[in-house]
Amino acid sequence: MRHEPLLLLRDLACGYGAQRVVQNLNLHLNRGDIGCLLGPSGCGKTTTLRAIAGFEPVHQGEIRLGETVISRADFTLAPEKRRIGMVFQDYALFPHLTVAENIAFGIRKHPERQRIVEEMLELVHLAALGRRYPHELSGGQQQRVALARALAPEPELLLLDEPFSNLDVELRRRLSHEVRDILKARGTSAILVTHDQEEAFAVSDQVGVFHDGRLEQWDTPFNLYHEPLTPFVASFIGQGYFIRGQLIDPETVQTELGVIHGNRAYTWPAGSSVDVLLRPDDIVYSPESPLRALIIGKTFLGASTLYRLQLPTGNQLVTIFASHDDYLTGQEVGIAIAADHLVVFPAQGSIDARQTLPFAAAPL
Repeated sequence: MRHEPLLLLRDLACGYGAQRVVQNLNLHLNRGDIGCLLGPSGCGKTTTLRAIAGFEPVHQGEIRLGETVISRADFTLAPEKRRIGMVFQDYALFPHLTVAENIAFGIRKHPERQRIVEEMLELVHLAALGRRYPHELSGGQQQRVALARALAPEPELLLLDEPFSNLDVELRRRLSHEVRDILKARGTSAILVTHDQEEAFAVSDQVGVFHDGRLEQWDTPFNLYHEPLTPFVASFIGQGYFIRGQLIDPETVQTELGVIHGNRAYTWPAGSSVDVLLRPDDIVYSPESPLRALIIGKTFLGASTLYRLQLPTGNQLVTIFASHDDYLTGQEVGIAIAADHLVVFPAQGSIDARQTLPFAAAPL
């Protein structure tokens, strides 16, 4: 597979009217890759997608598709000329057309229209449903039709705007994997917009985390979780808590959990106050450990159980233990740190030991 950039956003600023929602945006998507714009509501991810599609002009910078500039401050190539496909949140299927006719809508003048429609129906596993109408399909089947319709003209880039948000949780999970398989089978490059981390990680090769109109990090799902570049990325991705610590040397921090030694070196002076990120998999059950914590909440996950723990200082952590051991809320357990990495940031403000931090795990 070729790994040259297909989509390039350079120093981009965009928004609605005179309002700039997104600032100083730089990212690139390689040909054949699937990227995701991830973030909370109002962060700028949908605005960016609409600018890529050509629905909104840009205020600054440029957008390139291959070697072609498709948007800049004084120029916006019309959406229909961009060779970009779009899958909308509400599917936008034509109710008076059959499944096959919906798929054929964008290739009505193509000499091999019938062959392409049949290929698309096979690709999205709807070969037997070509003569049905949208109202006769389930939500997941309608989404497959929308995907097939967008892929039929063979776009260079496919944009998906919250494509699974109208589906139930289990169907979203299953369909997100199916969509990735379909796009990879076609070699289609795509950008997905979502606020769902699990969905983003299931579908994407690269994920961009947005916050207040700025791209905080564009990276692989693995690196976003294990190598967050900013406190916001650390807080938004996955589950975890910060605890206060003091830097002993570039790779070692003293905390209330003891000394944590990792595989990352930091250049701040010894004695600097830092916030240490701890994920659930960094805390392990250790019955003989002198370090004790009180279980104040739990969620059974099947193969494992997520526990919320309170330290003697009042600070809280989350951990995952194997589900065959069932500990009770109010029970004290021994824990230990099992982290060969060290993710720390300069200390931000003061931490109230009685309060969880903003990016704590979902309530138990």
